[in-house]
Amino acid sequence: MAFAIGPYRVDKPVILAPMAGVTDLPFRRLCHQQGAGLVVSEMVTSDVRLWGSNKSRHRLIHDDEVSPRSIQIAGGDPEMMAQAAQQNVELGAQIIDINMGCPAKKVCNKAAGSALLKDESLVREILESVVNSVHVPVTLKIRTGWSKDQKNGLAVAKMAQDIGIQALAIHGRTRECKFQGHAEYDTIAEIKQHLSIPVFANGDITDAKSAKFVKDYTQADGIMIGRAAQGRPWIFNEINHYLQTNELLAPPSLNDVQQLVTNHVKALHEFYGDYLGVRIARKHVGWYLQTLADKTQFRSQFNRIDNTREQLDQLNEFFVCHMTNEPRT
Repeated sequence: MAFAIGPYRVDKPVILAPMAGVTDLPFRRLCHQQGAGLVVSEMVTSDVRLWGSNKSRHRLIHDDEVSPRSIQIAGGDPEMMAQAAQQNVELGAQIIDINMGCPAKKVCNKAAGSALLKDESLVREILESVVNSVHVPVTLKIRTGWSKDQKNGLAVAKMAQDIGIQALAIHGRTRECKFQGHAEYDTIAEIKQHLSIPVFANGDITDAKSAKFVKDYTQADGIMIGRAAQGRPWIFNEINHYLQTNELLAPPSLNDVQQLVTNHVKALHEFYGDYLGVRIARKHVGWYLQTLADKTQFRSQFNRIDNTREQLDQLNEFFVCHMTNEPRT
């Protein structure tokens, strides 16, 4: 089930999708430990003038990354994209991933992300500019097209391969669909038939069974997991196990989940510092609580905590109560 991106061999076919505000370095490390064969960074703007911001500084720490270090860049100007690619490589990126899949308004309004699919000549310019500017492999993420009437994913995919893109991730919706309706996999299957580079299927893959269905249906080389990993990073182990054995892996014990969540929160505190770390931990803990189907008031209580020690103490108390089924006071 292995595939290669340039000189890098990826042995596990499940990939963490880049998600702004989610796939920071602590979460990428965690997903890699939980079985992701490849993890892709949060989207970094191609406007290097903005790299001094707190948000960008955290997104540009590549030296402690799990290998291969895949960094996603976004923008609509070929020269700026090339410059961003070069500077990320200097900072330690081993793969550059180009975002032409994000449907977010603030990205598309700047003629970036999936908005670029509307203009194939600009797509060509950006891909050529980035591929020619760096010596590392360049990958691409797209949607199936701009709209249902303009489903040009196959044309863009062929162009990308001809230019030298070395792997392609496809979300099974158009830009117009955003995240509404159901992802369709026929277009991904068609694109896979026409390409020789690795193809990754993305969209509505929520568990091991849906991952196997999509992989078999599209014949994709890899499965890309996004929102389903939030609060459930062990999904990568579950999918790998099911793809190999056709048997479902037993869910992690509550004790294992406690250890994982605690280590994740500690890593966030360490990476971001006390002030930001506490605040970013809140959303991740919220996702874990959704996975645990917690019906108590713990989340609102946790969101009011503003120091690292108390967050860890309260988490420990929550899990102790959960494991003994004692009501919280």
